[in-house]
Amino acid sequence: MTDNLLDRDRIKELFDLRNAVGAWNGGDLTDDPHPRWHELRENGGVHPGTVHGLSGIDTDLFWHGLPEPDRQHFSTFSFAACDEVHRNPDVFASSPAATDENRNEIGFELSMLMMGGVQHRRYRALVQPSFVPAKAKWWIEKWIDETVHALIDSFEHDGRAELNVDFCAAIPVLTITGSFGVDVARALDIRESLRDPAAMAEILAPIIQARRENPTDDLISVLTEAELTDEDGTHRLSDDEINSFSYLLMAAGSGTTWKQMGTTLALLLQRPDLLAAVRDDRNLLRAVIEESLRWEPTDPMFSRWVTRDTELHGVQIPKGSVVHICLGSGNRDPLRWERPDEFDPYRPAKPSLAFGGGAHICLGMHVARAEMNVGISALLDRLPNLRLDPDAEPPQLVGFYERGVMDIPVVFG
Repeated sequence: MTDNLLDRDRIKELFDLRNAVGAWNGGDLTDDPHPRWHELRENGGVHPGTVHGLSGIDTDLFWHGLPEPDRQHFSTFSFAACDEVHRNPDVFASSPAATDENRNEIGFELSMLMMGGVQHRRYRALVQPSFVPAKAKWWIEKWIDETVHALIDSFEHDGRAELNVDFCAAIPVLTITGSFGVDVARALDIRESLRDPAAMAEILAPIIQARRENPTDDLISVLTEAELTDEDGTHRLSDDEINSFSYLLMAAGSGTTWKQMGTTLALLLQRPDLLAAVRDDRNLLRAVIEESLRWEPTDPMFSRWVTRDTELHGVQIPKGSVVHICLGSGNRDPLRWERPDEFDPYRPAKPSLAFGGGAHICLGMHVARAEMNVGISALLDRLPNLRLDPDAEPPQLVGFYERGVMDIPVVFG
């Protein structure tokens, strides 16, 4: 793999929230939204309006559940309100309409993210066994470990690196495309095809056909052999259904883990005492990752569509509205965490909202944790005296509906 590493310039273009595409969801914004979210949360767990509008951003942003100009919008800011929306899918649905009406479409509209009820449970059950904690070893041994060390091989002797491009962005892409059976040379083509799902389908078509004929030990084989039982009997997944799963896994996996790993690394590098503690005791790394997920989740908002008139924490919400769950605010609720604005991996462990909750809790969260744990551990093992480059600008969080650190310049040795 070392001889076929990904094109750095192309990675930089695809994985930068500040570019033209990222600007649609506020990726070029640099203000810290948390002070305003604190004010909103102190005045109530639920408010009429969108998260960005209530935060003082007067331009239209595009994200999950946005812009939807013909609907009323409400946003949750307390942990309790966010959690309640997650755990009541009958009232707060994951899509505005049943996805059964769009079964022949490829991509986001047919993904599990937009399904609900029995349909969601049936489809999720097909792939859930490949993403349980016990399966993390399968992911690590088959794809994650090799990817991580090949990337470090490529810059280990340079004495410096920019870890967002050289490391964080590449790991989830190569892990997921590896599980698809896509070679390294096509990995970024797959990532870029998120803007055109039909292009991904074209790349995957011969792989799906090959796995139907001769299954191997990879994720596409799992999907080709999966059997779905419904009112018409039992059948294997169609190519469109496999494409839908693949699109969702690539969009979710390659769109979040790289940002969270970068945020975690930046936090460690800016606290040399904590970095040294993690180097000496790798058991602490798990707590650092969980605290990073709480303190600054990379996608701090997701939306739900209201199926009937309801009341949420004292606010009347009519049927047809969109409710935006501000995870980033809920994760810093002082009613749940003491000193919530402090990054403190030594605090007592409590589940956060970083991976969502309820029926739609993130399918790949255990794989994401494994990627971050293996990746950061390998950096500490192989790069002596790893530290921020003193001659470069320090890492800075950017973005609104997607948040992350885009530049992590380091030196070592």
